[in-house]
Amino acid sequence: MDVKVGIPRALFYYRYYPLWKTFFEELNTQVVLSDDTTSKILDEGTKACVAEACLPVKIFYGHVMNIKDKVDYLFVPRFTSISKKEYICPKFGGLPDMIRNSIKNLPPLIDTEINLRKSKKNAIKAAMEIGSFFTEDKRKIKNAYKKALKSFGEFDEKIKKGMLATDILDRKFNVIKKSNEPLLNILVIGHVYNLYDSFINMDMIEKLRKKGAQITTIDMVEEDIIRKNACTLPKRMFWNFGSRAFGSTMHFLEREDIDGIIYLMSFGCGIDSFVCDLIERKIRKTKDIPFIILTLDEHSGQAGMDTRLEAFIDMIRWRYRNEDNVSAYG
Repeated sequence: MDVKVGIPRALFYYRYYPLWKTFFEELNTQVVLSDDTTSKILDEGTKACVAEACLPVKIFYGHVMNIKDKVDYLFVPRFTSISKKEYICPKFGGLPDMIRNSIKNLPPLIDTEINLRKSKKNAIKAAMEIGSFFTEDKRKIKNAYKKALKSFGEFDEKIKKGMLATDILDRKFNVIKKSNEPLLNILVIGHVYNLYDSFINMDMIEKLRKKGAQITTIDMVEEDIIRKNACTLPKRMFWNFGSRAFGSTMHFLEREDIDGIIYLMSFGCGIDSFVCDLIERKIRKTKDIPFIILTLDEHSGQAGMDTRLEAFIDMIRWRYRNEDNVSAYG
């Protein structure tokens, strides 16, 4: 019987799952995913996690509890950096230790460090360490990693062409509602785990689509364009997400086809707190594009999200119909 490796359906699952799935399956293991996020998963994660943690981490806890009794290993990599000279949130690095000290009766954790701050070559080192849990054949691990990179490349290419990660992962085609109103192109800025977890963002993407909006994300921008725009900052961005969010937004501001911008952030996120402010100031200074911030936490309400999305879309359409020379900020 195949060894079962559990992957919580949270955090970087929405970015790297095609890579992880192919890698583990090439090593003759069975990949088991936790269930879609539910109120029970959120509640259990909130109870198990420290109160000061952000919403995405609390959700991750819930997914670990949902899957821990179904697998032989639990994949919780220790992320430090995924790009040269940049870091990601330190909670990612401490997550394996937080999980171990908070949740009982865990299977063995695969907590290999992913640190590409100095060199991308460290990725293959991490892959070799992860693969050693299942085989001593180094050639087999290297071949599995090559195929995993190919799967990830195909996944990323589809996103660059305009598809959303969840459309690919869930193998479904979401149709934008047809109406007499013109199609709106809405840029949504946010971490993948906020953008694609339909439970915690209260099905935001589908609600926008039903209102005749096409969703554009920062993941659709090529890396060289992001880096070129990020270099215009007076100082190098410390965080990977900050560089990607700022560089991508600057690229979209140069285009003329963005009708509105939504920044989706989680309450208590230190990175979002200043990256959002930096981007908002830049938008208001350079463009007359409607901009709104939507903040999520475990107390967020469905009615509040519906009202804000509806008002935002209606405001954009009103401007186009009536007075397109009116400032987006009054």
